[in-house]
Order: sequence, then structure tokens, then C-alpha cells
Amino acid sequence: MDRSVIFPEQVTPARDLSVDQCHHVRGNGASVISRITINDTWLDELADGLADHGWLATDISGRLGARLLDELAAEAGLLDRTDSMKKAGIGRGRDLIRDSSVRRDRIAWLQGNSTPQGALFDFFEAVRAGLNQRLFLGLRRFEAHYATYHSGDFYRKHLDSFRGRALRVVSLVLYLNEGWRPEDGGELQVFSREDEVCGLVMPEKGRMVLFLSEEIPHEVLPANRTRYSIACWFRQDEVPLPL
Repeated sequence: MDRSVIFPEQVTPARDLSVDQCHHVRGNGASVISRITINDTWLDELADGLADHGWLATDISGRLGARLLDELAAEAGLLDRTDSMKKAGIGRGRDLIRDSSVRRDRIAWLQGNSTPQGALFDFFEAVRAGLNQRLFLGLRRFEAHYATYHSGDFYRKHLDSFRGRALRVVSLVLYLNEGWRPEDGGELQVFSREDEVCGLVMPEKGRMVLFLSEEIPHEVLPANRTRYSIACWFRQDEVPLPL
């Protein structure tokens, strides 16, 4: 059992498998930033985890590749150091509320306009299509942002989508932190559909968490050092709302 994740007895991490290869090529066609590896068996495991338990966690370092993860972490770090991230809030548009007693992270939305973001969007699209094929979720698009938690930052227990809204349906979190230790804090605490603690995920580089947005409460525990991640939501609506 992977010691970085505490699972309930019935949940196990997805296995790393032999996989097919697909490539994301730079715009000039000159070089490949990363080899992204996905196959039907792995997508089956994602779908089974969502259907059976509402969530799962797995290491996808071998699927995205070290170089892509390094490039994404470098982008997040640059945005953080240049104060290009905005204080996160709760809700969207006119309903947006910024409350530091609930969440203290800073975010920057991904547009897919850099080489690493483009490669990651290829991965997200493969996950979207794979989940639709297996679970008939009607996922039409995705959105994603970088998130930074500095020392002392947290995000209180919450759901990613209000029940019945059917907008954000599946949530995905990818962590970008090298050499994370238990004393660094910042774990994702996951609650079951019955609202009991069922998992504690360390935000280690290459770790991915996938869960049902309307059903699985979760919280980010206070971090003791800077923590980078990418949050992605697969949605059922067609028209993007203003970010």
C-alpha cells in the first residue's frame, strides 16, 4: 500500500500498466515535450473507482512523464513568483465571494496556450472522452487552473458543485510538488458519500485525485510550505462562463 494515501479497506490505488503511446508535439513540429500514456484498462479503473466509491487517487508520473510535470511545476512557480495568480474565491461571476476564513489559495486559469498546457489538455481530453464512454456522464468540456497554497493556507471542507446544478460533474486534482513530506502538511482530506473521512492524500508530484464533484466533500489541510497543484473540472454545460 502506498503510504502517502490512506484508503478505506475497499479502495486501492490504480495499478500502473503497460500503455499505448501518444505524443504532443510543439507547434513547429520539432520536438516532443512528453509522452502521454493512456489505455482502455486504465480508463476502466478510473470509471470503476468513480462508480464504486465516488473517488480514487493514483500516481500518474509514468503516464505524463517527468519532463511535462517539471514544465508544469515551473509554470506554476513562475506565476507565483511574479504575482500573476489571483486570490481565489467561492462562486463565480457576480456571486464570487473572497473569504480568507474559508480558502486562502491563489489561482491562475489555464488557457492551453503553452506547450506543457497543450500536452496536459490532451490528457484531460482523453480522460473526458474515456469517462463519457464508460459512465455516460455527458461531459462536454473541461476547465482548469493552477493553485498555490503558501505556508498557513488552507481550503475548508466543501463540495465542488451544488447538488442538482449538473455543471461541474467530475473533479481532478494533479499535484506538482517534489519531495513532499508528511510534516509539510497540505494534504487533501477526502470524505465519503456518508460524510466520513475516507482518505488523506499527500500532494506529491504526479499524484492525481479524481472524484464526483457533487458527491465527495473534501478539504485542503493547512500547508507548511508552498504547495502547487492543478485543479480541473469536467462539465456538462456547453458555453463557458466568464472566468
